[in-house]
Amino acid sequence: MAGPGVAAGSSGAGSAVDLAALRHHGDREVRPGMVDFAVNVRGDAPPEWLRRRLAARLPELGRYPSDTEERSVRSIVAARHGRAPEEVLLLAGAAEGFALLPRLAPRLAAVIHPSFTEPELALREADIPVTRVVLPPPYALAGAGVPDAADLVVLGNPTNPTSVLHPRAVVESLRRPGRIVVVDEAFADAVPGEPESLAGQSYPDVLVLRSLTKTWALAGLRCGYLLGSAPLLARLNRGRAHWALGTLQLEAIAATAEPRALAAAAVSAARIAAERAAMIPRLRALGVEVHEPAAGPFVLIRVPDGELLRKHLADRDIAVRRGDTFPGLGGEFLRLAVRDRAAVDRLVAAIEDIGL
Repeated sequence: MAGPGVAAGSSGAGSAVDLAALRHHGDREVRPGMVDFAVNVRGDAPPEWLRRRLAARLPELGRYPSDTEERSVRSIVAARHGRAPEEVLLLAGAAEGFALLPRLAPRLAAVIHPSFTEPELALREADIPVTRVVLPPPYALAGAGVPDAADLVVLGNPTNPTSVLHPRAVVESLRRPGRIVVVDEAFADAVPGEPESLAGQSYPDVLVLRSLTKTWALAGLRCGYLLGSAPLLARLNRGRAHWALGTLQLEAIAATAEPRALAAAAVSAARIAAERAAMIPRLRALGVEVHEPAAGPFVLIRVPDGELLRKHLADRDIAVRRGDTFPGLGGEFLRLAVRDRAAVDRLVAAIEDIGL
């Protein structure tokens, strides 16, 4: 791999790409009862106040969700980001947003890697030509070799699994006439102050995707949204099933966009930053290579044999995320969710016992 952001070639769905690897996610590493460093969801269940809000809506499940409520929720999300309601598209999870991308009918999509693999999978399965732009360490976006012909560019910020937070100006520099830039900000609310977010910028050619799964432990409810210009969102929304979201999803999206929830998310982001700062030196003391700077609720580590360490940790009921399914990474990489001191104590003790 030579030079920053090497384009790894363009190919359609029929090329030699391991789709099974693109489908692999951290939840496959976890068995019941394991200490979970593999999945980036914070907690086992939503906070009590949010559970109460959702439970209060249960008696209404005999009725279809109303257009009036959907518009109201879009207005709440829009206000949270200082945008207009027509610039919000509510989603049944961030994964649905990626599944909608082929509706933009790009001639060539460029996906910045290492990164979350769901966007590439969705594009390839729709027979969209895809080129991988693989960033070498330290995974900086500046100077990335995105082909001029790419009319769709997809990246994460902060990026899963590297935990790199790209400067907003560098992300904006990817814009070109005739190109759409998609920024996956699934973990942006885990960064104190969200300093590099584009969620509040109303560009005609930028789509920002937000997930509510991670901070609010809503993986089982599937909630998220896209922010972008009304014409772009209309292209994505056309042909979607009626009642695309249920009553509980609408309630959760509205609740987590309100001031009380935003204040709680800010506290959580500060806690994550403190836990990450405490976790990294403890890993390094074991001889583990940890990539920094890290801004997300996870860290990328490198060890001599990541697969062997992962298996030994699993035998001790500790789950970690394999890294080799991320394009640009090999079997020596693992991703670890940021956890509290008690969980890190157990991880450190296990690695000391196993050895590297």
